[in-house]
Amino acid sequence: MFAGGKPAAHLRGVSAAILLLAAFSVAGEEYLGRDDFLGMVFGDTPPAVQTLWLTDESKAAAKAAVGWVPLALRLRYWRAGSQTAWILEDIGKDKPITLGIAVDGGQIERVEVLAFRESRGWEIRYPFFTDQFRGLVLAPDGDLSGSIDGITGATLSVRAVERVTRLALWLDARVRDS
Repeated sequence: MFAGGKPAAHLRGVSAAILLLAAFSVAGEEYLGRDDFLGMVFGDTPPAVQTLWLTDESKAAAKAAVGWVPLALRLRYWRAGSQTAWILEDIGKDKPITLGIAVDGGQIERVEVLAFRESRGWEIRYPFFTDQFRGLVLAPDGDLSGSIDGITGATLSVRAVERVTRLALWLDARVRDS
């Protein structure tokens, strides 16, 4: 492709439009908006947003319980009866993945990928992957109660989704106990 540090002849004429398109595809994509996710979980009238402040103690407890905690000082969530919805982010390889997690009665009801910004691993957004989380609970050791089949080439994205769902289950238990 490159001979003597110069692009091959067939690459010299790459247009700015193609370069812009390539840059956008790496920048990421939003698949589902916050309001759309909340509508899927709660119907036409989602509850008011609530805030959970993360103290040093609660961060340490989350880290001990599930092995991960976000750097945020506060997390926003929605709650109606036994159901909570969380919009959380974790890094896949280099960039954040925004996930919506709905928990009902202490078990995962649904996982949705709201935005994916990595260049690989976007397959985690499809139901064949996210449906595996439905019905799982947080085991006493901080893991999920069932195994999750990975996706070749998306290992770091899969791990991010697992971390976030574990945290959402742990957070759900905290707000239900309060």
